[in-house]
This record gives sequence, structure tokens and C-alpha cells, in this order.
Amino acid sequence: MSLQQYPSVLLENAVNEFAKLPGVGRKSALRLVLHLLKQSEEDVDLFGNAVIRMRREVKRCRSCHNISDTDLCDICANPARDHSLLCVVENIKDVMSVENTQQFRGVYHVLGGIISPMDGIGPADLEIDSLVQRVHGGEVHEVLLALSPTMEGDTTNFYIYRKIADSGVPITTIARGVSIGDELEYADEVTLGRSIVNRVPFTMKN
Repeated sequence: MSLQQYPSVLLENAVNEFAKLPGVGRKSALRLVLHLLKQSEEDVDLFGNAVIRMRREVKRCRSCHNISDTDLCDICANPARDHSLLCVVENIKDVMSVENTQQFRGVYHVLGGIISPMDGIGPADLEIDSLVQRVHGGEVHEVLLALSPTMEGDTTNFYIYRKIADSGVPITTIARGVSIGDELEYADEVTLGRSIVNRVPFTMKN
């Protein structure tokens, strides 16, 4: 039996589901559920259906693996983007962070994570093979490694470098205006934007 006594099993079930969300404790979950109870059935239906439809219908771009409503995301489908400049990022939040700087006009490759043996994540769990294929496809003229400057990010950078170094494609990395150990998504837009504009060649000593 839970310590919190609920007047309704339906209410308790809803609280339990909300409490599974990251950063949401049971008190916050209860507050959210009680807020929904105050809304009209139509508004709650819109909320629930939006979540259900998102989960069922959202796609991964067949080219960059970013989240998309279509098989090819808007960025990859945009002829005005520089498809020869490929920015490698960890996740979709990093795509959003880089886009918010308005300093990058190339396209992306979303790895879906970074190498982290402590978390059981190896190269085979990431979109690295597809990255290698894109780089060796002939269209890419520069690879910008824009992973967070953490130990795991650097490990992933080194691994990717070894996999694509023989392609002859220049490999750059964001300038260290982003502090060592910081997550990319938390960098302010000005600092991140300058780091992209002032990117430097990647070497094994970076």
C-alpha cells in the first residue's frame, strides 16, 4: 500500500504514470493530474491524443536520424542547406541547440547517444556505421564533430575520427568556448554559435 492515500484508484493510476516522467516527483505528478481534472474533457482529449499520436506517428529521418513527421526531415529536404557540411551531434536536443544559434547552415547526423561503457553503450548502439557511409558517399566535404566536451564525448569523437580519417574529408570540432565537461544543450546560444563559427581542425590531441 502506498503512503499517500488517494480517493480514487483512477487518480492514483494517473499520478503513477506522470511520476514516471524524468524530473517529476509524486507531488508534482499529483499537481499535474489535478490540473487536468479541472480542464474540459475536450482539452484533456487534445492533450492525450497529441501524446498518443506523437508516439505512434513520429518518424526518424532516413538520412540524419533526427525526429521528423516525414521520412526526410525538413532540414535534409531543404535545398538551401549546405549538404556538404555535416554536423555530428548526440541527440535531437543538440540539433535544436545548434539551430537556435542561427550560425549553422549545413545538415546533421544524430548519433542517438555517445559511447559510454559505464552505461553499456558501445559504438554498435549508435548511428556510426550510417555516418561512415554518408562520409564515404562523396557528398560530404567537411565533418563537424559537435559533441559535448565531456570524457564520453571526446571518446566518441576519437572513435569517429579513426573510422572516417581515411576518407580524406576534413574533420573539425567546435571551438572550446564550451567549457570542458559541459553538456552541449546547456550552452548559451552566443557561446555555442561562436564555437561553431570558430570551429577548428580535429586531431587526436583535441
